[in-house]
Amino acid sequence: MATTPRTNPSSIHLEAMGACQLRCPSCPTADGSIRPAIASGYLRFERFRQLLDDNPQVRAIELSNYGEIFLNPQLLDILRYAHVRGVALTAANGVNLNTVKPELLEGVVKYQLRAMTCSIDGASKETYPIYRVKGDFDTVLANVRAIVEFKRRYRSPYPVLTWQFIVFGHNEHELPAARRLAEELGMIFKPKISWDDTFSPIKDRAFVMREAGIHATRDEFAQATHVDYARPTCHQLWNEPQVNWDGKILGCCRNFWGDFGGNAFDDGLVPALNNPKIAYARRMLMGQEPARGDVPCATCDVYQRMVTDGRFITTSELRWHTFWTRLNGFARRQPRLYGVAREIYRRTGARRLLRPWLR
Repeated sequence: MATTPRTNPSSIHLEAMGACQLRCPSCPTADGSIRPAIASGYLRFERFRQLLDDNPQVRAIELSNYGEIFLNPQLLDILRYAHVRGVALTAANGVNLNTVKPELLEGVVKYQLRAMTCSIDGASKETYPIYRVKGDFDTVLANVRAIVEFKRRYRSPYPVLTWQFIVFGHNEHELPAARRLAEELGMIFKPKISWDDTFSPIKDRAFVMREAGIHATRDEFAQATHVDYARPTCHQLWNEPQVNWDGKILGCCRNFWGDFGGNAFDDGLVPALNNPKIAYARRMLMGQEPARGDVPCATCDVYQRMVTDGRFITTSELRWHTFWTRLNGFARRQPRLYGVAREIYRRTGARRLLRPWLR
């Protein structure tokens, strides 16, 4: 039987909150699809502390995924304890910033949350809520400005702020305005391809490519680059595995349809990340084993395209991703280095060089 090495990562993804207050039309959180695997709950501070105390090798944690981290009532304690322990936290997968307690606006700066991606799909109060249903554009900007002011007071580069703009047909005309506003706020501007081609499809492909440098759909991206847009998420099973707020092993940030068994809190992080089912999944992704119905990856369209194309995860690909993951984790732990590197990214547009590790 083929084998893959055991994983003992220094970076993990750990969902802080399994719920969100918005109702974005294409989001599986909004329509309830995530409930069977992720459920509606939040990461408890005692569990978080236990995880850090039992796993000193973990030095970087991504907190955001399908839920809104600022709805976690114990988030401030989590930020504070990670800071004391020297563990770098990020919210780079995204937050909506619609509901934030004032003490948290200061806390993300005071306790040096390294990076935060703000999901703002519009540049006006009329356009923004078309996708971010129940969201308020003015509230989001006020919260961003409050964080920027706290960064000034603390003389801190953290958190490095990114404005993520999912491009739709209804907001593509606001790309230039959003970019200018992001620059005024000292934010990195990051246009993103939607995962739902049916909701408000892009109208002017040439304009979007010129203004955002992205393709209209993920299929067009794949055709142009011969790379699956979501393929990098598969690498997380080795280097940055996703753990649910209740300790269940999800493997990657894309998975919301089933867990791999084991529990990071009850069984221990390393044993849970190397249980037989997820070890089998890693071999599946490398083409060493056939698909198995009880493994969540079997139903994922990214894996199914691997099977169709015969382009499975390779050892050299994993080595390259491991290098960038470790470099990213190292940068997140260094005072000011991460912020300086992100500022270079923002000011020079050195995206091709820095994109692999500056999320």
